[in-house]
Amino acid sequence: MDYETTHKVLAALEREGVRYAIFGGVALNLHGLARATEDLDVFIAPERENVERLRRALHSVFEDPEIDEIDAEELLGEYPAVQYNPPAGGFHIDILTRLGEVYTFDGLACQRFDFDGVEVSVVTPQMLYEMKKGTVRPQDWGDAERLRHRFGLGD
Repeated sequence: MDYETTHKVLAALEREGVRYAIFGGVALNLHGLARATEDLDVFIAPERENVERLRRALHSVFEDPEIDEIDAEELLGEYPAVQYNPPAGGFHIDILTRLGEVYTFDGLACQRFDFDGVEVSVVTPQMLYEMKKGTVRPQDWGDAERLRHRFGLGD
């Protein structure tokens, strides 16, 4: 995880009032389960104004005209996910408004965490467990098992 860039992005999301929730590897790390990751997985509320706030937040961190290509139509459409790759490389942000038909922003259970002085929104361990246990990726199964063990979760 690119700690410094992740921190800057999350601080910018907070400053701009983006409605978001962190999931994936960064969420695991914030819940105390160390796992290497090269991306930041973020659900955002599926609202045009929220997408605009997201773009403003990213512009405050990265000098990149490609940010303007993050389109509300795409994030509110049939395939509501985009990947933003900042110019520096080695780090990217997966932005979703829903994951298939199963997970929507409004259906996420979240909690607030202090991430080095910045309060951030993260899916709960139970939510993250649910999201990871049924995927096709063996890495997710391992994450789900670690969450289950650490937090006493089960079916």
